[in-house]
Amino acid sequence: MPETARPARPARPARPDPPRPDGGPGGYDVAALRARVPALASGTAYFDGPGGTQTPRAVAEAMAAVLTAPLSNRGRLHRAQRNAEDVVAAFREAGADLLGVPPTSVVHGRSATQLTFDLSRTLARDWEPGDEVVLTRLEHDANLQPWLLAAERVGARVRWLELDPATAELDLSALEQVLTGRTRLLAVTGASNLLGTRPPLRRIAAAVHAVGALVWVDGVHLVPHEPVDLPALGVDALVCSAYKFLGPHCALLAATPRLLERLAPDKLRPSSDDVPERFELGTLPYEVLAGVTAAVDLLAELVPGRPTASRRERLRRSMRAVHAHETALRVQLEEGLDALGGRVVRHSRAAERTPTVLVSLPGRSAAEAARFLAERDVLAPAGTFYATEPARVLGLLDDPPLRVGLAPYTDAEDVARLLDGLRAFLR
Repeated sequence: MPETARPARPARPARPDPPRPDGGPGGYDVAALRARVPALASGTAYFDGPGGTQTPRAVAEAMAAVLTAPLSNRGRLHRAQRNAEDVVAAFREAGADLLGVPPTSVVHGRSATQLTFDLSRTLARDWEPGDEVVLTRLEHDANLQPWLLAAERVGARVRWLELDPATAELDLSALEQVLTGRTRLLAVTGASNLLGTRPPLRRIAAAVHAVGALVWVDGVHLVPHEPVDLPALGVDALVCSAYKFLGPHCALLAATPRLLERLAPDKLRPSSDDVPERFELGTLPYEVLAGVTAAVDLLAELVPGRPTASRRERLRRSMRAVHAHETALRVQLEEGLDALGGRVVRHSRAAERTPTVLVSLPGRSAAEAARFLAERDVLAPAGTFYATEPARVLGLLDDPPLRVGLAPYTDAEDVARLLDGLRAFLR
């Protein structure tokens, strides 16, 4: 008989009563979070978290509240002006708590790609022919092309840290060899959006700073899964995207105050030269900033804590619990995939990794598998997702793999449905 699809998770009421805590890892209650994300009521099992998360109701409501309140350009003369000022200040404070930096070190951008392009052009003004930039084969192209173009324009040399396809980790045995007295910057991902691999940022930063260079981190895939503390990592700048951690579509740059103060980006003459305003072109999207603040507030509330604890402390507690929750599900997923034997090849093998698993299906098309799963209301896309360098090293460009990415709202039933779907596809 033909395989029948497992029925989708039943749709849930639009505003269900929040469930009681389920006693998950670190007190984490995934059911309570799911009840706050309207899109999950449709019954879809979402495994496209690395591409963007579903939006909680509180984020949408915060954005609508700003758009419908009195609003004007920033100032202090009128309530409409003060509303704009307060939204911007709250956004910077939220970003500071999330990333462990002062509020004046938080810059808004339309996307991580835009911020990296903008800052690469500004930083490259101090480079000279013969200077060197170090890149890695683990990167999303948004952390390659801006630096490749900047280096080309000034005649700087590009050196590479290679990716070991056997371990899905960077070959750091050559780190000291690729760094020289001419190195000006090393750009590295905090976590691969394709493989989940997490390079040892502290070790890399220490080596880079020893030669007097800067460390730029693509934190887009790291921040949604780990507590992040920029000073503790020892890096100079990090970009991340709010829509990867339950927020709206925009990005944040966090950088050391010393770095931001010395940079002079292109800007309009009457606009502020203060940091961080000098890096933000035009009027800010106040409703989007409010959405980011709401997302950070929601993350801070995921695990009950001391009422007197700061938001920064609550965020660290919540993100540790998110990590524990997602790691448990990743183990469930990987054990289920491994039980399928040679019909599935798992490429995500790094010792330190996020809950993102890249798989190939020998003899079968991952794109067809993605379509099959979508028919069962399970969203797990196939592709290389702008990470062409690691895909090339792994030999996956001609046969793009299936990427299974977990999010804070993923639960064990979602994982079971994905595994059931793959078993049915491979049968």
